[in-house]
Amino acid sequence: MTSNSAKTIVLTGVSRGLGQAMLEGFIAQGHRLFGCATDEGAIAQLQKTYGDPHQFAVVDLADDRQVQHWSEQVLQEIPAPDILINNAGVINEPAPVWQISASEFDRVIDVNLKGVANVLRHFVPAMIDSQGGMIVNFSSTWGRSTSPEVAPYCATKWAIEGLTRSLSQELPSHLAAVALNPGVINTDMLQTCFGSSAKNYTTPEVWVRAAVPFILNLSGQDNGKAVTVPA
Repeated sequence: MTSNSAKTIVLTGVSRGLGQAMLEGFIAQGHRLFGCATDEGAIAQLQKTYGDPHQFAVVDLADDRQVQHWSEQVLQEIPAPDILINNAGVINEPAPVWQISASEFDRVIDVNLKGVANVLRHFVPAMIDSQGGMIVNFSSTWGRSTSPEVAPYCATKWAIEGLTRSLSQELPSHLAAVALNPGVINTDMLQTCFGSSAKNYTTPEVWVRAAVPFILNLSGQDNGKAVTVPA
């Protein structure tokens, strides 16, 4: 693949934040998008706005059956994605770990970690068969460092780093996987943690100008690396 050729991209978490910014950026450059999110209204609007050949679906990534059904729909349209991007994620309301309810902790684990595994389970075999592709698993600054009151989120992103490195060792030579730290971006998620100070950080609209070409230029030589979008 070259960054100039049109690609098919599977992208999770497209309804807001970095996912929405990437979706718009990739489509603007002529790439074909298959995206998912849990927000039915947002998905309906995306399909209305962009239409064929792009396709958007309502999927709870924590539900393996839903991910399987979505993958079957996508793989009826294409042999396999050229780029598979696991972007979707949630964060806990800031609190000491012992004060976080079991249900909230579970949701962070189920989406951020199990959701990625579910997507890999149902798309990677097709990518292996097609003998090519790049897998981008979104990590975080908090996948390489820690902060108080976001322990569940940190735990999942550290896990993504390890999962991706192991995955990279399992893939055949024509595939590659990276753990991508997007940087600190002013999204709804950051506002949950940083409050009003989140406005001091880069917006998704600015971030995506560097992120889209960076992702498109990833190659097999990057397999197994922990990479970061340039500031």
